[in-house]
Amino acid sequence: MQLEDVDTIAVLGAGNMGHGITEVAALAGYEVTMRDIEEEFVESGYDDIEWSLGKLADSGQLTAEEADAAAERVTPLVDMEEAVSEADFVIEAVPERMDIKREVYADLEAHLPERAIVASNTSSLSISDLSEATDRPEKFCGMHFFNPAVRMPLVEVITGAHTVEETLEIAEALAAEFEKTPVRVRKDSPGFIVNRILVPLLNEAAWMVETDAATIAEIDSTTKFGMGLPMGAFELADQVGNDVTLDVLEYLNETLGEAYEPCPLLERKVENDQLGRKSGAGFYDYENGGVDIPTDEVSEGIEHRLLAVMANETAKLVGEEVAPAGDVDQAVLLGGGFPDGPAKMADSTGLDTLQETLVELQDETGAPRYEPAAYLEERADEGGFHDSDEESEGMSFEMIRIEYPGDRVGKIVLDRAQRMNTVSPTMLDELAKAIDHLEADAEVRCLLLEGEGDRAFSAGADVQGMGGSASPLDGISLSRKGQDTFGKLESCGKPVVAAIDGYCLGGGMELATCADLRVATERSTFGQPEVNLGLLPGWGGTQRLQHVVGEGRAKEIILTGERYDAAEMSEFGFVNRVVENGEFADRAQGLAADLASGPPIPQEFIKRAMLRGRESTEAGLEIESQGFGHVMHTEDLMEGIDAFVSDRDPEFEGE
Repeated sequence: MQLEDVDTIAVLGAGNMGHGITEVAALAGYEVTMRDIEEEFVESGYDDIEWSLGKLADSGQLTAEEADAAAERVTPLVDMEEAVSEADFVIEAVPERMDIKREVYADLEAHLPERAIVASNTSSLSISDLSEATDRPEKFCGMHFFNPAVRMPLVEVITGAHTVEETLEIAEALAAEFEKTPVRVRKDSPGFIVNRILVPLLNEAAWMVETDAATIAEIDSTTKFGMGLPMGAFELADQVGNDVTLDVLEYLNETLGEAYEPCPLLERKVENDQLGRKSGAGFYDYENGGVDIPTDEVSEGIEHRLLAVMANETAKLVGEEVAPAGDVDQAVLLGGGFPDGPAKMADSTGLDTLQETLVELQDETGAPRYEPAAYLEERADEGGFHDSDEESEGMSFEMIRIEYPGDRVGKIVLDRAQRMNTVSPTMLDELAKAIDHLEADAEVRCLLLEGEGDRAFSAGADVQGMGGSASPLDGISLSRKGQDTFGKLESCGKPVVAAIDGYCLGGGMELATCADLRVATERSTFGQPEVNLGLLPGWGGTQRLQHVVGEGRAKEIILTGERYDAAEMSEFGFVNRVVENGEFADRAQGLAADLASGPPIPQEFIKRAMLRGRESTEAGLEIESQGFGHVMHTEDLMEGIDAFVSDRDPEFEGE
């Protein structure tokens, strides 16, 4: 069986995950049957799908026609035979109880074609055990989506003891068709990857409060504003549901041992029905004030303790060959919204420091959860989870990467797809370093700038990650940092192309403005929405945009905060080329390669003259004349003339 053979998908379960997965499959163009045990359940699930599709259409992410077409591809059913008899692929999303799933599989197997693959959306149960409840264990795997399935980009694809490679490859390809990022879980291990990192983290936070080692305020201040996690630890626990966290912990405790003993504080919360947001109260009271996390109670000791626990779990996953460190990082980035993966975060702090933290805690408490994993000790001796040879040209980056796609092009990729490639202070530092590096590289003739994934070039500044920058002086410093970094692109002596696919908003649009040419897909969206937040563009947007689109149009874009599509921005003169989505990569690389083949010396003078001309026409003309005189004595000019006379392509060497 190949992915091309999958036409019809059956989703078993119409609850939050079931109807979310159904919507994702329908949006990808598949015919989907959504089955549940009661008519009211499937009707409710279908209503939720229609509501979600409507919201996507209202926000401009879909057209009304696309939303209607996706809804029409969904058939809500109660009868199992009708739901699965023509299915090529089944995704089971029923409640997390082995007895319920076994009962569903028995009914399923009575009607499912032999060719079909079955995947479970379980978040913790053993894929091997589940597969043995079917007649096709070799065609059974896990596909763990994250809630809400429509928005979350990760799918953990989990192998069972009996799963064959073909099944996993089709599941991964299907996840990619859903526009999700599949991460392979190579061994059936409780908690898989993301829950194996997050749940012990939440448990440790609870233990710290239980033992009076820290307060909820201190822990959430540290995790959100010190470590840069999307939520405070207890804020996240309330969002997930304390009952859900406890269920996973109890399963980990049962299958993996005492190191996963649930904290009594968490147990009391569940006993008292303080489950989090869904019950109105958890670690925070949502009916009387909600979440209030201080920004100034960050503690290095708390950070090291939580990082040590995550590093230990990462070491267990890697050492037991559940997943390599890079995959653990990617899964937690996408599934947990972390600013970086746990392995990289641990490496940044130092594995030797975190190992020492664990040893001290184990000596102090005797708790099994602090026993360092053997692989942690091994990697601490080697200096970290990631080897130094993973760095590009001796340069280590966390939020961007440098690539060399050929044709003398140097590419900078904004590598924060899980955060829509939003720009943080760390990314600004890395961009400055990368631009300087590529400008100094004689083998690079053109810079190509793009964002990872197809959702965003960059959706703007990472406002959440800048939560600690509250004072006016800090704001001024951050603004100047961004202006200076982006200015490096603007003043770079080599041509710069911005390749834009998806959202190009706020700080992301300010970055693209500094490129010389901009290529955008038809689906791209542009705007400077800062005014809608009570802000203004702070990284050069008020000055640079007007030189590209004119003062009147720039004021319209900035003062209204509205969004514009690629065709409109092409009419404004901001986008040079609008290309079909499927041609994006080739067209962007082709334009960069064309520029890279041009004469470097005139290109640099052209950029310098035009940039200085913004300040004074006379200054620009002076540089133009100097440049004109300079190139009259270059070998490239002779090469250009000879190539013209000989009717061939010139080969400029910058001499």
